[in-house]
Amino acid sequence: MALIVFFRGINVGGHRTFRPSILPRELGAYDVVNVGAAGTLVVRKPGTRAKFVAELRRKLPFDAEVVFCNGSDLIRLEMQNPFGAEPLRSDVVRFVSILSKAGRDKITLPIALPQSGEWFVRIIGSKNRLVFGVYRRHMKTIGYLGQIDKLFGARATTRSWNTILSVLRILKAQATNAPGGRPVKKRET
Repeated sequence: MALIVFFRGINVGGHRTFRPSILPRELGAYDVVNVGAAGTLVVRKPGTRAKFVAELRRKLPFDAEVVFCNGSDLIRLEMQNPFGAEPLRSDVVRFVSILSKAGRDKITLPIALPQSGEWFVRIIGSKNRLVFGVYRRHMKTIGYLGQIDKLFGARATTRSWNTILSVLRILKAQATNAPGGRPVKKRET
């Protein structure tokens, strides 16, 4: 199964910038696909994780924090329909945060941040190392997303649900085009 790589804290405000779009060419043996500018990679032929991670780190222009998950984790999350069918307001974004390690289990969800007054982030659920919810488009939101680390006791990196859907399209195309691969059944909504 494919390995999904998420860089944390790159290309933000001119800090630790590089072009993740060049990595697929430099990591050609691993069949890597770049998704967006925030540093999300789909590694379709990861081989052993240790070997891939060592090669990835050699190709980076600086020491970067990297979080991984298996493609199957994202496929399972999508199948569970974590956001339901409720329409969103135009100023609200669905997100998934990927924890660097298993987080705390004793968190009562859903939770709004801040817990009183106007909310900027709502965490609606978690599954293993994946935390999901919605946030409002606002300057204060980034600070509240940063609280996910403290709440779950593990470093997290966050992507919009649209980015996760792009990753899922790549995974499904790989499953369909692989020798002996079976098309992934589309979930009815």
